This record gives sequence, structure tokens and C-alpha cells, in this order.
Amino acid sequence: MILRSIFFLLYPFFNLLSESEFNLLPAHELSGIKQKYSELEKSLTSRVLKNPTEVSSYSSRGDARLFLGDFWGARMDYEKMIKLSPKLAVSHWRLGIAYFYLSDFSKAARQFEIYHQYDNIDRENGIWRFMSQYKESGLKVARKGILNYSKDDRPPYPWLYSMFAGDITPNEVFIKIKEQHFPEKYAIRVHFHASFYVGIFLELTGDDPPRALEYLAQATTNKYGRQTGTYMWHVARLYHARLLDSIQGIKK
Repeated sequence: MILRSIFFLLYPFFNLLSESEFNLLPAHELSGIKQKYSELEKSLTSRVLKNPTEVSSYSSRGDARLFLGDFWGARMDYEKMIKLSPKLAVSHWRLGIAYFYLSDFSKAARQFEIYHQYDNIDRENGIWRFMSQYKESGLKVARKGILNYSKDDRPPYPWLYSMFAGDITPNEVFIKIKEQHFPEKYAIRVHFHASFYVGIFLELTGDDPPRALEYLAQATTNKYGRQTGTYMWHVARLYHARLLDSIQGIKK
């Protein structure tokens, strides 16, 4: 029902876009990503078969599977890591992301809550817990249960966290970034994170669906993300793709 409502709000916007504009990354880039991680997944499976107790193989294969959109496979590998080495449970935020994409929001929220005991600075983890609780129980519960942070964190997370808490608006996040006058290279990195989570916030709350899609697109095409291939860039890329698939499915 929520996606259907979003679709009707976005319908005029979608009609202005061509099929190529839906697919933000060039076909050869997407194909290269698929080939790279498919080959890696295959080679890591061979390693797992030879040494089924090697935690690092499950870790790397879980990442490869998640980047391919195989969230169930990623979950299995991440859970296997913890089974082999239980001490990893407290630091395994990647398992929380796999749970989230599988819509197991209760387990996702719990995993991010556990991670908070390991790292009480990383507000990005707190945002994912908020997202999980929002999906499971709504805005009121998510804000009531929001994790508390007292130590500094890297930009733009203090401002993003304030946005999710309801203290500032998405526009104010970007105003605060601009006021810092970051060096250009660092600013691109900060804007990747800001665009991703502002897009998620607008998509979650339904406040401005067209802008949500726009910000998620900016995160997907961000130069820092594409050049580094960072874990969270793949997560952003998949988030954008999944939202598009859902809306296009309703359109059809």
C-alpha cells in the first residue's frame, strides 16, 4: 500500500524519464560488478569446500553475495561466521544489513543494538537501527527507542542523526555541510553519505518521494562511491535499485 501511494505521487516524474535514465550506471559498469563478484563468489565457495572452518572465506563470500543482491546467501555466510567464532556477534553490523534487506527487521534492529555495545560512536549504525525499528513499528517507536550518542562522529553523521531524530530537516543537513567548506575531494565523500541517508529518510517517511529517489540516485552515481567500491556504496546502489524495481513493478 505504501509503495502504491508513492507510485501515484511519482507517476508524473517517471513519465519524464527514459528507460536508460532509470539505469543510472552504464551497462558495462553493472556487468563488470556482476562478473567480478560472481567470480569471487565462485572462488570463495571452492575455498569454503576445502576449509569449511575458515571464517575469512565466509566473510568475503558473504560480502560478494550481498553485492550481487543475494541477501539470503549473505545472511547464511555471516551467521556461519558467528557460529564458528561467537565473539564476532557483537561487531557484525553487516549481518544486520542482510537482515534488513530480507525484511527481518526485528533481528536487524537487535543486531544493530548489539553493535552499539561494541561501538558507541558510529551513528551510522544507529541510523540502521532506527530504519529497522521504523519498518517494524513506525516512526513513533523508532524515535522513542533511538540510540544515544555523546561522543563525536565523522561528518555528516551527527547532522544526519539529528535529522532522523526529528531535530533538523534534510535541507538543513546540506546547509550544515556547505558551511564547513570541506576540501572538494572530502566533500564528495561526505555528500555520498548525506545523499544516501537523506534519500532513505524521505523514502521511509514518504515526505517527498521524488526527492528521495533523486538523492538515492546521487548516492549511486557518486564519484567517491564508484571509485572506491566501498561496502556502503554497494548497499546504496542496491537500495536505489530495489526501490526502482518496486515502483516499476507497480507501474506495470
